[in-house]
Amino acid sequence: MGEAECLRVAQARLEEGDPLGALEVLRRLGPGPRSRATAQRLLGRAYYHCAQLDRALEALRLAVGLDPADTQARFVLGQTLHRLGRPREALKHLRIAAAISGRPDYQQRVDALVAARGSAAA
Repeated sequence: MGEAECLRVAQARLEEGDPLGALEVLRRLGPGPRSRATAQRLLGRAYYHCAQLDRALEALRLAVGLDPADTQARFVLGQTLHRLGRPREALKHLRIAAAISGRPDYQQRVDALVAARGSAAA
């Protein structure tokens, strides 16, 4: 299976709710393709959904470093940071993802976290 096919199958597995299957497919890629933002984003998402948050954080930071405009990678990076108990860092990436993408669901997540932080401070 070539690189493009691996990425397509991994994406499909994630959409089907099978992050372990996505990881299995992504592990077949050699180190070269793993240096691409798309592969790192998919790895990060799969790790996130498997609750392997440290690995997700590493992959998603690399994905954002390779492609700072990748809003999906930034959003999942923000979600990962939030689950790791780092809300300030999380909000930074979630706000950027919401601003660049214009997606209402991303902005709703930002608003929910800001509201939760405000009520926690009260």
